[in-house]
Amino acid sequence: MVKKAAKFIVKGTVQGIFFRQFVKGHADNLKLRGFVRNLTGGDVEIIVEGEMGAIERLAGFVRKGPEHSQIRGVQIEERKWSGDFKEFKILRF
Repeated sequence: MVKKAAKFIVKGTVQGIFFRQFVKGHADNLKLRGFVRNLTGGDVEIIVEGEMGAIERLAGFVRKGPEHSQIRGVQIEERKWSGDFKEFKILRF
C-alpha cells in the first residue's frame, strides 16, 4: 500500500448542509483517516491519510458534494504522511 496524505480546501456552499457528515461517510468507507472541519471563512478543510487510490476517490466525491452543496472549487495539496490519525473525525472549528 502506498501511504499518502493530502489537504483539501473546499470552497462554495459547504457549511450547514451536512457536508462534513458526507465527507466522513465516504472517508470511513474508503478506510481513510484524518479529519474534516469548517473554517471561519465559510470553507471546509479536510486532512486525510490513506491509500492513494482512496484519496483520489474521496476527491471525486468532494468535487461533486452532497445534494444541497454548491462546490465552487477544491484545492488539493499533497502532504507528508504523519500516521497520527487513528480514525476519521468531524472537528469543531
